[in-house]
Amino acid sequence: MPGKFISKEVENLFQKVVKRDPDQKEFLQAVEEVFQTLEPAVKKRPELIAVLERLAEPERVVSFRVAWQDDKGEQHVNRGFRVQFSSAIGPYKGGLRFHPSVNLSIIKFLGFEQIFKNALTTLPMGGGKGGSDFDPKGRSTNEIMRFCQAFMTELQRHIGKDTDVPAGDIGVSPREVGFLFGQYKRLRNEYAGILTGKGLTFGGSLIRPEATGYGLVYFVEEMLQDKGDSLKGKKVAVSGAGNVSIYAVEKCLELGATVLTVSDSKGYIYEPEGISKELLDHINDVKVAKRGSLSDVKTTSNGKYLDGKRPWGLDGGKYDIALPCATQNEIEIEDAKALVKAGCKLVAEGANMPSTSEAIDYYHQNKVEYGPGKAANAGGVAVSGLEMSQNSMRLNWTSEEVDQKLKDIMKAIFKSCKEAADEYNTNIQGGANIAGCLKVADAMIAQGLY
Repeated sequence: MPGKFISKEVENLFQKVVKRDPDQKEFLQAVEEVFQTLEPAVKKRPELIAVLERLAEPERVVSFRVAWQDDKGEQHVNRGFRVQFSSAIGPYKGGLRFHPSVNLSIIKFLGFEQIFKNALTTLPMGGGKGGSDFDPKGRSTNEIMRFCQAFMTELQRHIGKDTDVPAGDIGVSPREVGFLFGQYKRLRNEYAGILTGKGLTFGGSLIRPEATGYGLVYFVEEMLQDKGDSLKGKKVAVSGAGNVSIYAVEKCLELGATVLTVSDSKGYIYEPEGISKELLDHINDVKVAKRGSLSDVKTTSNGKYLDGKRPWGLDGGKYDIALPCATQNEIEIEDAKALVKAGCKLVAEGANMPSTSEAIDYYHQNKVEYGPGKAANAGGVAVSGLEMSQNSMRLNWTSEEVDQKLKDIMKAIFKSCKEAADEYNTNIQGGANIAGCLKVADAMIAQGLY
């Protein structure tokens, strides 16, 4: 790992983490980014070193076998994970990811980020994450149901409404959440809010599917308003074509921006005149409803699909704002250079850690405003927290009520990031990490050594 530390104490602490888990590159990338940006806070509060050492080690790691049967009667075995990272300020909270790339390093990086993200929401939620290397693509609904039931048969031993409340993530849509919830209820004979992202007929919250994308755009608006600007008239490049991307595009259009791109793992669509609401509905139908490829989308006469490419170079075009909403490390250094060359002045992350460390450094060197994922995409877990509240109170809020609460939370997140950045003479990235860390650290110190 490259060394960029100012404080010898923090660098030594990071090297201890590296020595313990040398092969967990995604986790080490997340820890390094947080530790580096926390150096100004550590300088003022040296007692944070001991807290950071504990924070970098999960409270609990659960790994288990998931055995299931496909439609042909053939047996398969996948590996399941739940990493319960921190319960200092509330029950563990974080999504489940079903994707062939899932391993302990990725789950630990996501769980570590979740600690600070959840702290920033102002809601009482700790940090956790889970998932499996199961690939739902190409599987029948019955196969996915059987896998979810097998997965929950083990996971139910480790979760609970006041202990750990998982949600969805990549590969875990409301369909999978429904199967998981049904199996929990069947095994435990209790109707409890032990998952979020549920269907509206059994405890889900309005605005939850839209929350991460909407919240991302609300955060961007706060970043722009802080500079006396707004989204109106801006050109935006978006990656991804799932829920986060679709609803980020929808909210951008609503606020007067022009969105030029969406992407998937195979390529991207470029619409020089902007993606219309009608085209967005078509994209959503192809990608989310039919689980197809963007290559199947009928673009406008001016639009095109670029196979095997990422959207950041925009085929030589120009744009103002980048919203990476696909997956981790999707913007590498060459992508960051292409992004700056295209005129981008602001990057806000809808995905978790979509920018490499080198890309983030390049943003700062070129004065690109940067909204890190743990702050910018916290709207999803924020509304998950609101879903938990509604379940506990046995009531449902209206769309307008939830949306207003989401706006208020994203405004509060930006405010806490900005205030911490100003106090410690750093940027929004550093401010997000400092604000989130101090809240958790103070709770840990108050609760004693554990």
